[in-house]
Amino acid sequence: MTAETAFGQSLSGQPWRWRYRGGDDLQRDLTDQLLLARGIEEADLPRHREPRLRDFLPDPSSFRDMDQAAARLADAIEAKETIAVFGDYDVDGATSAALLARLFKQLGTEPMLYIPDRLMEGYGPSGAALVKLKEQGADLCITVDCGAQAFAALDEAAKAGLEVIVCDHHKCDATLPTAHSVINPNRLDETETGAAHGHLAAVGMAFLLGAALLRELRKRGRFVDGVPEPSLLPLLDLVALGTVADVAKLQTLNRAFVTQGLKIMGQQRNIGLAALARVAGLKKAPAARDLGFALGPRINAGGRVGEADLGVRLLTTEDEAEAEEIAARLDRYNEERRAIEAAVTEAALEAAEAQGDSPVICVAGAGWHPGVVGIVASRLKERFARPAIVIGVDEDGMGKGSGRSISGVDLGVAILAARDSGLLVAGGGHAMAAGVTLAPDGTGALHAFLSDRLAADVETARAGRALVIDAMLAAGGVAGALCDRIEAAGPYGAGWPAPRVAVGPVRLLNVGVVGNGHVRLRAVGDDQRGFKAIAFRAADTAWGQALLHARPDERFWLAGVMKRDEWTGGDAAEMHLEDAARA
Repeated sequence: MTAETAFGQSLSGQPWRWRYRGGDDLQRDLTDQLLLARGIEEADLPRHREPRLRDFLPDPSSFRDMDQAAARLADAIEAKETIAVFGDYDVDGATSAALLARLFKQLGTEPMLYIPDRLMEGYGPSGAALVKLKEQGADLCITVDCGAQAFAALDEAAKAGLEVIVCDHHKCDATLPTAHSVINPNRLDETETGAAHGHLAAVGMAFLLGAALLRELRKRGRFVDGVPEPSLLPLLDLVALGTVADVAKLQTLNRAFVTQGLKIMGQQRNIGLAALARVAGLKKAPAARDLGFALGPRINAGGRVGEADLGVRLLTTEDEAEAEEIAARLDRYNEERRAIEAAVTEAALEAAEAQGDSPVICVAGAGWHPGVVGIVASRLKERFARPAIVIGVDEDGMGKGSGRSISGVDLGVAILAARDSGLLVAGGGHAMAAGVTLAPDGTGALHAFLSDRLAADVETARAGRALVIDAMLAAGGVAGALCDRIEAAGPYGAGWPAPRVAVGPVRLLNVGVVGNGHVRLRAVGDDQRGFKAIAFRAADTAWGQALLHARPDERFWLAGVMKRDEWTGGDAAEMHLEDAARA
């Protein structure tokens, strides 16, 4: 039986299909069923049931330039040189910088930390910033989550006598920038093993650099005569946070990073993260979803609308009072960011609607805050199921924007091509996200270029779009105990989707709109057992309207993800809805 015949016509118009097509084996463990449905081979199930670093961690030497970077860092530490860490202003950059800073401190080196201001300096290292670090005493600089495209800036650094190690994960050109080392799994000349880890976030690469550094120092006899060797394992909470917040695919090594990092985070070893969890209202040990929706946005808020270095300061402080103060400020900035985002989203949605069925959405607006354009692009991508670029235009007409893509459409490569064609002042990124800087009146040409280049890929991706269902349940099956069994196959996120269930047939009670356009309801099955459900930002969609205007006697199938109902407690669960179909 196909999902289409089982559930009927989707209210959103997209087809539903089963994720796992290997047949139902009722004797098989649920965790194994979910792993198989996510592409794991039968023989590989054991190491995926409980992802551990030792089962997935590659030899750091597998990556080009890793050993020479580790040797240069070891030289700097032994000679007590001043090391600067230059990070991006987002969560991946902050966690990468914090990880290396904490490691260097344990090795007796106090690093300089530099996070550029998004509005005043823009993305990545500038020549002026690197020269300034040299003038302030830096002997060596490491750029994290940036640098792969910083050709002019790194040329200036070299002329000033500052050696630079690039630790990045963004798309690279065939020609690399001037640097002592360029560590990046997305180098075009990367080894087979290194390229297989192209889905790692920058913080994952920083962890591997840390492992290579410790190995190099161990070879040199650093950790003898009572000199302790630092452990990288307590820093896995930073790796988990950066990985999830950067929407890196939770596959292979990334799953191990996040699985083990969540355990470390639950121990509250990092007082800054613990303070942030408190202001975010997290009363239990964080789950992967909390990293992406509660902790990550607050750290990002500093770089978006506040002070760019607040995130890395929070993640490196050892002062509890300072941690509480910074966490509170980030929480306030996050509220400010939400208000700005709502205004820009409203305007961007209107502009996107006017572009009809263009393969790529590309909208720009005067005064749109560059700190929220990435989030708004994500909203448009979700709403229209197409790649979206959102650009804020300043008083001089210059545009700075961010783009988000859909699965199967490599936006990063397209942006590099647009830059090489002279359509951008600057641009770069990876498959799912990219950033752009445009000269005045450059939006139209960029839109035309991307629409033409990506049209076929977008058409293929959208043709294959479907709501993928893992299981079919009656209303009484929505229970906390089943949620716990499902979690055993996690953590879930990008590239490792949370199991989606279809529940029904159910009638809808107490349907209404809450918050920012969310549809809230209670669903009741034929046996009178029921559960709560919410469809986020669905009130102005066709399927959300169908739910809001459902007749009392209508019956539906509801599709979405189950979560424990923390408010009701006990064995109760609720659903976060993604679609519905009339039964």
